[in-house]
Amino acid sequence: MGLWGKRDDMVVHEREPFNAEPPPAALTGGGITPLDTFFSRNHGPVPDLDPAGWRLTVDGLVERRLSLSLDDLRTRFAATEVTATLQCAGNRRRALTDVRDIPGETPWGPGALSTARFRGVRLADVLGHAGLDPRTAHIAFTAPDVSPQADPPEPYGVSVPLAKALGPEVLLAWAMNDRPLPRVHGAPLRVVVPGWIGARSVKWLHRVTARATPSDAHFQAVAYRLPPAAADPGRARPGDGVPLGPLALNCAVLSPADGSRPPAGPTRITGYALAGEGRTVARVDVSCDAGRTWTRAGLADAAGPWVWQHWHAVLDLPAGEVEVVARARDSAGATTPESPATVWNPKGYVNNSWGRVRLRCGGRFRPAPRGTQRP
Repeated sequence: MGLWGKRDDMVVHEREPFNAEPPPAALTGGGITPLDTFFSRNHGPVPDLDPAGWRLTVDGLVERRLSLSLDDLRTRFAATEVTATLQCAGNRRRALTDVRDIPGETPWGPGALSTARFRGVRLADVLGHAGLDPRTAHIAFTAPDVSPQADPPEPYGVSVPLAKALGPEVLLAWAMNDRPLPRVHGAPLRVVVPGWIGARSVKWLHRVTARATPSDAHFQAVAYRLPPAAADPGRARPGDGVPLGPLALNCAVLSPADGSRPPAGPTRITGYALAGEGRTVARVDVSCDAGRTWTRAGLADAAGPWVWQHWHAVLDLPAGEVEVVARARDSAGATTPESPATVWNPKGYVNNSWGRVRLRCGGRFRPAPRGTQRP
C-alpha cells in the first residue's frame, strides 16, 4: 500500500502537497473508482482535523448564522447520495506540454479524474435553514489547508454561483463509496459540486459564506482561470482570464497504453468520455488512420448525468507506428477539438482535444479479444 492508502502503482507527481493519479489501465473498468485508486489533488499539506471538535460555520448574507457539528448535519437534515465524476482542471495537461512547455504545473496524464458515490446532505437544505438574503448571488467555501501557491499564503477558498449551489446534486458529504470520507479526500466534510471542475469541490470544509460577489480568495480570483495563450501566468492579477467552472466535454484513450507494443490485428480499444454540467455523452468515434475513417464505439451503461461514460471499440491495427485517436460528442451537439495546439494555454487547463495514444504494433496478428465485436 502506498502513500495515503493508495495503490503502489499510483503516478505520484508530488508527495507534499500530495498529488497523484492512477495509471490509465486502473480506470478501464469504469463505474465507481475504488478509494485506493481515486486521484488526489491538493494545494497544501493535508489537515488533520478532529471530527469531534469540528464545526461547519454558515455565515455571510444569511438570516441565521449556523455552527453545525457532524451530528447536527446527520440528524437535522435528510441524507442523500450522489454518484459523480470529479475531474481536475489540469487533467491531460501532459499532452499540452508536447505542444509547448508549461513550467511549474503538474504534468497530469488522463487519470486526474475518478468517480465515487458520495453521501451527505444537500447544500441547498443547509442554506435554506440559514435563510438567504435576497442579495445573495454566490456561495463561498473555505477550508483550513494553507497553500504556499498564494502570495502571501492563505487558506483554500473558492465559490460557485447561487444557482449551482442550490442544485439538488450539490452535497456536503461525509462518506465516499459507503465508507467514511478518507482524510486525504476531505474528512470530516467536503463539498461535492458535480459537473464542475474539481477545484470547486472543496475538501476539509469548515465555512460556507453567502456573498453578493464571487470569492476574492486566490484560487478563485487568480488561479483556476483560463489565460490567453500569450499571457504570462506569473504576472496574473485578480480577475485576469476566464474563470473555470462547468466541465468541458472530454475524451481519452485508456488502453492500450500510450507507448505500448500490442500485436497488430484486431485490438480492443477502451477509454472514457465525460460531459459537464448536466449534459451526457451521445457518441464516441475512434480512428487509427488520423481520422480518415472512424469506428463508432460502444458505450457502457451510464449511471447518471454527472458521471463519465466508458466506451470500447475493436480496431484492426496495422503493423508499425500507429496513432489511435478518439473524439466525443455530447447531448448538446458539442464535439471535442482535434488538435491540442488549438487549446494550449500557459496554465495547461482544459485539454479536451481528441484522446490520443501512440503505439508500435508488432507484425504478428491475433484474433479479436473474446467477447468483443465490431460496433
